[in-house]
Amino acid sequence: MPDFRTITIINHPLYLEHDTGGGDHPEVPERLLAIRQRLAQSPLAPFLSEVKAEETDRENFFAYHDESYLFRFEEAALSGKTYLGHPDNQICFESYQAALMSTGGCLTGIDLLESGKADLAFCAVRPPGHHAERALALGFCFFNNVVLAGKYWQKKYKREKIAIIDWDAHHGNGIQDAFEEDPTVLYISIHEHPTFSFPGTGYADEDGIGPGRGTTLNIPLSPGADDTMFLHSIDKLVEPTLASFRPERIIIAAGFDGHVLDDMSGLSYSTGLYKKIGEKMAAWSHQYCQGKLLSILEGGYHIEALAASVEEYLLGLAKK
Repeated sequence: MPDFRTITIINHPLYLEHDTGGGDHPEVPERLLAIRQRLAQSPLAPFLSEVKAEETDRENFFAYHDESYLFRFEEAALSGKTYLGHPDNQICFESYQAALMSTGGCLTGIDLLESGKADLAFCAVRPPGHHAERALALGFCFFNNVVLAGKYWQKKYKREKIAIIDWDAHHGNGIQDAFEEDPTVLYISIHEHPTFSFPGTGYADEDGIGPGRGTTLNIPLSPGADDTMFLHSIDKLVEPTLASFRPERIIIAAGFDGHVLDDMSGLSYSTGLYKKIGEKMAAWSHQYCQGKLLSILEGGYHIEALAASVEEYLLGLAKK
């Protein structure tokens, strides 16, 4: 039997209660169900530890989001509205609580890492978060899980130098908005070029503002970019940037919609690439963070490709 490091999977029943209306909406509960089924049959199964997400204090959301935005979201859900702000952002009665718990799951993961109860935490959460801005739901995202996780890590555990590595196919505009003036947080995003892709941000010359200049690294890839182009970006741009910054902790915005079968982008990544990504992220966790790493699920909408890619990522991550 192969030997792997243990991975803690963070989940919660509420994640399946967020109903986006069915039909053609790509962000559906089946995404998580497919991941769970795949992992249950994986060689990793004996090395997976499941933990139920815990609620987090409402005040933790105010580290980025406006209190009035939380009230507006809650009112929209409880009053029976079907979307928040834009029809892409479909909601139901349970969506507000599910989004709260999505963030809660990420903070639960941090608590487990810092207590020594876990080294690798994969937050299998929904709704996703990296497009959400301070008072704006966008791209299926309501609360910015990655931003709130970074703020929480800094405030509660005094881990000041945080690196965020986002390889979702789309630029994490909300993450950049939160940290582009902050020199203590390095944001690296590898994504499809914004000329061709939602949300239209993340050009290479967006490298931070004021005291944060130089701690934002955007790597836009042309449509059709494949495994070789991704790995070249990792070796030539990401590796030296991390080495210069030397983070205390790393957060991964793990989006799988760059897969060649996923029609939410024009990128052409293979399933096998995600194992190589996992191996690289694990190496960086050992180099900078005593082996600890927080991964947060973002995109990935071709159900079968998503499940297979998550498995490959975790196989690479857990490899001894």
